[in-house]
Amino acid sequence: MSRSPAVPAASVLTRLRFRHLQLLDILGRTHNLRIAAEQMHMSQPAATKILSDIETMFGAQLFERLPREMRPTDLGVLSLRYASTAVADLGKFVGEFSTLKNGGYGRLAVGAITASTAQVVTEAIKEIQQQRPRLIVRLVEQSSDQLALWLEEKKLDLMVGRLTEARQETLFDVEELSAEPVWVVVGRHHPLLEQASVEIADLGAWPWILYPPATAIRHLFDETFAAAGMLAPVGMVETPSIFSTLELLQATDMISLQPRAAVVKYVRNGLLGQLAVPIRRTMTNYGVITRKNEIPSQPAQEFIALLRASAERLGDHAQPVDERGAATVTAGVTTGGAHSEFR
Repeated sequence: MSRSPAVPAASVLTRLRFRHLQLLDILGRTHNLRIAAEQMHMSQPAATKILSDIETMFGAQLFERLPREMRPTDLGVLSLRYASTAVADLGKFVGEFSTLKNGGYGRLAVGAITASTAQVVTEAIKEIQQQRPRLIVRLVEQSSDQLALWLEEKKLDLMVGRLTEARQETLFDVEELSAEPVWVVVGRHHPLLEQASVEIADLGAWPWILYPPATAIRHLFDETFAAAGMLAPVGMVETPSIFSTLELLQATDMISLQPRAAVVKYVRNGLLGQLAVPIRRTMTNYGVITRKNEIPSQPAQEFIALLRASAERLGDHAQPVDERGAATVTAGVTTGGAHSEFR
């Protein structure tokens, strides 16, 4: 499909309208012009005319018209990325403007991995609520790979986690916050808690609850099993949810590798047991991640400062369970055994 030469960039800026960007954003998600027209409350011919105007404006075809879908071309993919960002930015602006106009203190969207949510992020939220009691904080708990996508799409103001792809180094700034020791945990009834000592080889015969494959803690698990020359566990459940994991551990004989910060209070209170397994690998520190070349909002800057202070206060030094290896509390009794070393 041929197109006339694109008009100059300055002219594009004067002719491009929000409805152009909105149509591109919806088409990028639906790949269907009829659905896009319905979501914009217009007829399909009207949506077709808008898309034609956009392609004429840029002098390029942005979508292949296939029988069952609208498939973006390479230039279309580029256009969709910027359209999606522009629509998200405008929506964020309107929301913050409305909140401030009505006497509020704005909004803050934070993404966080489980370990950080358990202590560092929770402490920072508590502090910022005291400083800005009318600030609306939206907290999203997920794995780092998913949070990074949402941060790139500007659905989050910042995230607490790790980079998961090399290309993200060009997109984000990272400030390390804390180390993340891990523990092997089970329900308080698990038979392995009765053994005097537990080795890696003892764990392969039991089903596991694991984080999704793209996460750092899953990589640590896979590397540990591979280094021991072991095959995958006999069965597994994959979930990033600590709440589902806790329920499963207490209801089954499954095992899980979890951030210490996420489970330490459950071990301390006798709801879970810790297996003293000598896993001598470690994960990279997690940190606060923001978009490059973008100044965070004032609430975001204050929250980052609180995260920094919280991590320094808690970090890898908060050890409510005996770290000297004298004992591990489980099921209301004390079981001997050296504490796991994670190096």
